[in-house]
Formats: sequence, C-alpha cells, structure tokens
Amino acid sequence: MPALRDRLTVSVAAATGAFMVVQYFVNAAWSDGVYRTLLDWMQIIFAASLVVGVISVLRNHLSRAISKPQERWYSLILIVSALAMSLLGFAFGAGRGSSFLWAFDHLQAPMQSTVFSLLAFYIASAAFRGFRARSGESAILLAAAFIVLVARVPLGESLSGHASSAADWIVNVPALAAKRAMLIGIGLGMVATALKVIAGVERTYMGRR
Repeated sequence: MPALRDRLTVSVAAATGAFMVVQYFVNAAWSDGVYRTLLDWMQIIFAASLVVGVISVLRNHLSRAISKPQERWYSLILIVSALAMSLLGFAFGAGRGSSFLWAFDHLQAPMQSTVFSLLAFYIASAAFRGFRARSGESAILLAAAFIVLVARVPLGESLSGHASSAADWIVNVPALAAKRAMLIGIGLGMVATALKVIAGVERTYMGRR
C-alpha cells in the first residue's frame, strides 16, 4: 500500500505540473476550464491546510504549556487568543462594527506595529556590522549605501543637489541589475525544482528527504 500510495501521489503531482505548463501554450476552452477548476481546488486545499495548521499550533502549545512551566503563560495566551478570535468571528461575524474587527484593530494591529517597529533596531545593528570597509567590495557597498541614505533625508538634499541624482542612479542601474540577476536565478531555480517534481525526483512534499 505505501508503494501504491507513493506512485499515485507522484503521478498526480506530475500530471498536474505538466498540465499547468502546457495550458499556457494551449488556447482552448477545455484547457481554461480545467485550469479554473484546479484553481478552485487549490482554494479548498488552502482552507484545509489552514485548519490543519491551526490544530497543529494549538496541539504544540498545549503540550508545551504542560511540559514547560517556564513558557506556560505564553502558550496559554496564544491558545486563549486564538480561541477567542475564532469564537468572535463565528458568533458575531467579521463585518464592520463587529467585535472581531474591533479586537483586530485595537489589539492585533497595535501589537503588529510594535513588533515591526523593533525591526528598525535589528536593521541598524545589521547595517553597523555589515557596512565595514574590510575589502574593496565592502568599501563600494559602504559608499553606495552612504550616498543613498544621505540623499533620502532632507539634510542631504540641502547639502548637495546632485545627491538625489546619484542615489537614483545607484538604485536604478547597479542595484536594479543585481536585483534582476537574482530574480533570474530564483526563476531558474523554481523551474528546476518544478521539473524535478514533475519527473518524480523531488519528493520532499511527501514528507521525506
């Protein structure tokens, strides 16, 4: 049975992947219909995986609350908050003026803003460690970052009118070229991974190495 199940899983993944590639080159009504059907199935799979993820998080934190007393309160707060938001959403809806939306706007949004505001300190710390002229490449990076940072504040614009033009050139020419190169590499990696999945070589999605 496990071997049959593996073959069936690989066959479904290969057939789905191959169809998603071919349908871009086929201009037919049946191809568009099958494509839209697969998109609908993807939404169903996403909803089911979301339920599985929530159950997994609740189980893990429940066991952590029992086995790790020093982290018990954090896990209990997460469990109670998740259940409370779920009950508010199912009982009163998520529309305008609902208790769910009030809790989201007055609890979730401020906490999320607070966490993201702390990222500025981590970014400053990483920049301090990274922007050190230890080599020629790091010196070029430091100079480019300094020009861009100075040009993006009012003081830099008042000191020199060429600072903004230099910063725009750095962002639009060398930085954009490096970004496009990275995107091309990412795209090639995605294509290679997709071909490995279609060919049945890559099977990590089945929970195996």
